Amino acid sequence: MREPLEVATHVAREAGELLMEYLHRPLRSSHKGRRADLVTDADRASERLIVDRLRHAFPQSTIVGEEGGTRSGAADDCWYVDPLDGTTNFTHAYPLFCVSIAYERAGELQAGVVFAPFYNELFVAQRGAGATLNGNPLKVSAVDRLGDALVCTGFHPADFARNGEYFGRMSGVAQAVRRDGSAALDLAFVAAGRFDGFWEFDLSAWDVSAGALIVRESGGVVSQIDGGVFNVNGRAILATNGRIHEEMVEVLSNGR
Repeated sequence: MREPLEVATHVAREAGELLMEYLHRPLRSSHKGRRADLVTDADRASERLIVDRLRHAFPQSTIVGEEGGTRSGAADDCWYVDPLDGTTNFTHAYPLFCVSIAYERAGELQAGVVFAPFYNELFVAQRGAGATLNGNPLKVSAVDRLGDALVCTGFHPADFARNGEYFGRMSGVAQAVRRDGSAALDLAFVAAGRFDGFWEFDLSAWDVSAGALIVRESGGVVSQIDGGVFNVNGRAILATNGRIHEEMVEVLSNGR
């Protein structure tokens, strides 16, 4: 049987190529329950491709996908699939979107892949073996003060009132704050040292699983926003280069 990381890498590239074929086509899109929460025919086609490939290679696995829900399998053998993270960006041909695939065994993330097809950037991590970007080793930044840090966040437009307070707090302390609209890619950018930290609420396992492993394997730290132990189903994440982690916890928890 092929290794999970090998399969995930191949499938993420294939799905990314499919997304690029859709990028400049007229898209059919709809809302998933509320304004600005979009799904398109590109999301659905990408997920069908990924699930078909994973099901063929690992018929025993559970597959949890953003668009198709859970395909049942072994409880301790699970894939998390986001076929198009950054759908709104994609619909406007804004290039910050990606495919995210992670493999978890017995409750531990084992492999993670984030592929940004517009830039042909493939972020890959395997538990205990480090992380790479297009085959080159990844390492988080060396910034050691929040005041010198470029950090990122994300939020649904309808949730701005909730996250606006945190955005304001962080803007008063960090060197700069960004919002790019793709949690998986934001995490990969922390791993690559492009961002020094990232936080977001109201996320799902498919948003964070691959990126969290890539950050960890690049030498970074991942936790809940209050500094607690990270869980892929914890609905929130704080990821940093480790050096500014406690400062970010303090600002996000206490407003200082």
